[in-house]
Amino acid sequence: MPMNLRTVRRLALGAAAAVLLAAPSVQAADLSIGLSTWVGYGPLYIAQAKGFFKDEGLNVKLIKMEDVKTRMPALIAGRIDLAVTTIDTVLNFYSDAHPMDYVFALDDSHGGDGIVAKDTIKSVSDLKGKTVAYAEGSVSQFFLAVLLKRDGLTLKDVETQNMTAGDAGAAFVAGRVDAAVTWEPWLTRGKEAKGGHLLIDSTQTPGLITDVLVATDKMAKAHPDELKAIYRAWVKAVDWQKTHVEEADKIMAKGVGGWLDDPKTFAETRAGVVYYDGPMNTAFIGTKEAPGAITKTIADAEAIGKQAGLNNVSVKPADLIAFGIVQ
Repeated sequence: MPMNLRTVRRLALGAAAAVLLAAPSVQAADLSIGLSTWVGYGPLYIAQAKGFFKDEGLNVKLIKMEDVKTRMPALIAGRIDLAVTTIDTVLNFYSDAHPMDYVFALDDSHGGDGIVAKDTIKSVSDLKGKTVAYAEGSVSQFFLAVLLKRDGLTLKDVETQNMTAGDAGAAFVAGRVDAAVTWEPWLTRGKEAKGGHLLIDSTQTPGLITDVLVATDKMAKAHPDELKAIYRAWVKAVDWQKTHVEEADKIMAKGVGGWLDDPKTFAETRAGVVYYDGPMNTAFIGTKEAPGAITKTIADAEAIGKQAGLNNVSVKPADLIAFGIVQ
């Protein structure tokens, strides 16, 4: 017996409803970020815990990769989608065959790094001919090299003692070197040591020791919308941290973990950095037409890296920036 029109319509509507119910929901974009145990990356864990990534349609996996010599090659090989590290470090892994782009800034050292020296050393230029302890190939070397360059000197003008930042600080306190490029707690211990003082710290060099999110050039060009979404989530997290300081420290300490897993220790260490919010990123990154201060740091990193044999990059700093992500 043939079906009447009403029955046909009812069955058609039912079939349509079944299709809609069976249709998969829009999947969040899966992205992975390689990072190390560092206070400056804390807001990424806020974005994860508070659902800011999810709100932006992202499923972000934060992968601990402590050694930058593992993290950056993993980025280049496509084993992770993004990485965070300091501006100068990026250039040590950059090549024409594997170009990378700076996306946005995360944090800036604001007193967390510095140089302790004998009180007879009154200026950076006084380091000439002195024994200075620092970790070769690290941001400490970059920090020292830029400061020396500003006074017309190079790393060849000091007697280098290659050791970790912690060992450098300990060596200075023990009186085995004239100066050390280090961080807390050794900056405090160094200036409290007999005959020692704080020569300079990173409060005087904004934008120099800065962590950034990095993408391969291929990824940046193919996925600008996802990078914009990550940036928006980052800004939300930083803004949230400002108004929920105690709770934020607990979330960040738990996420970052390691030696920073105690919220009190995390808070003390956080005092030595500044998180880049929206306005700071806008000024620091700039636009294609008017690049920001990041280009100065990139230029310094390129020149110092060549001088130290760490990179062989010859490219305009502005060409390394994924403009348009920071709105």
